[in-house]
Amino acid sequence: MFAFYDFETTGTSPAFDQPLQFAALLVDDDLREVDRRNLRCRLEPHILPAPMALAITGVTPELLMDASLDTWFGFSQAVAKTIMDWSSATWVGYNSINFDENVMRQMFYQNLHPDLYLTQTGGNSRMDVMQMVYAVRELAPEALEWPTDENGRSTFRLDRLAPSNGFAEHNAHDALGDVRATLHILSLLKHRTPEVYERCLHNRDKATVIEDLQRGDPMRLILRFGAAPPRSYYGVYAGKIPDNPNALAFLDLDACNAADLLGADDATLDRAVSGSPKLIRTVSANQVPNLFPVENPKPDWIAAASAVAAHPDFRSRVGAALARRFVDREEPEHVEERIYSGFYSGDDKRALRDFQKSDWAQRVEIVESLGDERLKQLGRRIIHSNASHLLPESYLENAKNQIRARWHSNEINPPWTTHEVVEQQLTELGKRGVVSRETLRDLRSFYTDRMSE
Repeated sequence: MFAFYDFETTGTSPAFDQPLQFAALLVDDDLREVDRRNLRCRLEPHILPAPMALAITGVTPELLMDASLDTWFGFSQAVAKTIMDWSSATWVGYNSINFDENVMRQMFYQNLHPDLYLTQTGGNSRMDVMQMVYAVRELAPEALEWPTDENGRSTFRLDRLAPSNGFAEHNAHDALGDVRATLHILSLLKHRTPEVYERCLHNRDKATVIEDLQRGDPMRLILRFGAAPPRSYYGVYAGKIPDNPNALAFLDLDACNAADLLGADDATLDRAVSGSPKLIRTVSANQVPNLFPVENPKPDWIAAASAVAAHPDFRSRVGAALARRFVDREEPEHVEERIYSGFYSGDDKRALRDFQKSDWAQRVEIVESLGDERLKQLGRRIIHSNASHLLPESYLENAKNQIRARWHSNEINPPWTTHEVVEQQLTELGKRGVVSRETLRDLRSFYTDRMSE
């Protein structure tokens, strides 16, 4: 089974924006629809949505504040239930590994769900059609028509790619429309490039990816950076981060001479994994990498692979070099960014399970019992959004001041939407004529009211 899904959000930051819509289609292995979900929620009190996001998605101020819609907390529970109801399935999106998965993980984290990785547990797996499209462009470009942008460069945007390849029903930037467009593209790939399709299915299993790499044969990794077209990198397994078995080292066989690195000192290895160009890059086995076997590898690649395999000490030192990149990282300032700052204790995880099914009065008690300060802070915010009458006036006043301070922040390029960004984007919308005068007037009125509350 495949579960195609998409989020529409208040902006581009998974940590500091929120989803407003979740759409999903469950299909069988022949890509025939079995079930569907289309969920919406209203805006959270602490979120200032980006005007550009509202203009693109067509979400109106009335819809944002519609009291008949679920809260973000209830929405998060409904999404979690959908995933569990449809397990086991492969969860498929377009640019989902880099965006929608992070939106989902932040949603579960910020709403105190005990399990942040539901699309990777319970028999579920993941796949990203955009990544598959990159592989097809490199391996079987005749399979699709490739639209271009205003500068004449190939574009991989779904709202361009799907119509260029026969999808006539695309409602761009509506979650359900994007889901249907993604399903259309995958169906084309399945029938036009079955070998690429099957290999991408193969790469869903991180254990299989790890096994393929650790076999030590030269492999082909297809990546895309920035606006450049996708390209192939040929390399060989060269170690892993000791505390993260999913982070594997991939030594670029074209960018360097493996023999020169085998006896290199630590400083040289540090440059190899962090410099530009990277001589050794990281492959995340749990992110469905575009990893393909190499037919008829060059003799010098085979020799290099044998040399690396014969030096387990080198692979250990490369793994240590990869790990050193994270040693001096400071703890993030904001609670939203501390999602990966340690695992929950067993007691806290049990408390979070109770939190999901309790009433609001009980949730207040559960939040105060938590040992993890991140969870306490997020829990109080949830209660503030859903049952503020249960909180003391001092907390409510402090929360109001903190929201105000964030919206009117003087930080340089803060990761959330501020009053200054709102003004810039509203002006840009007016200049470009992206929305009607009436819509622009309604947006200005909405922001004026929201920031003066």
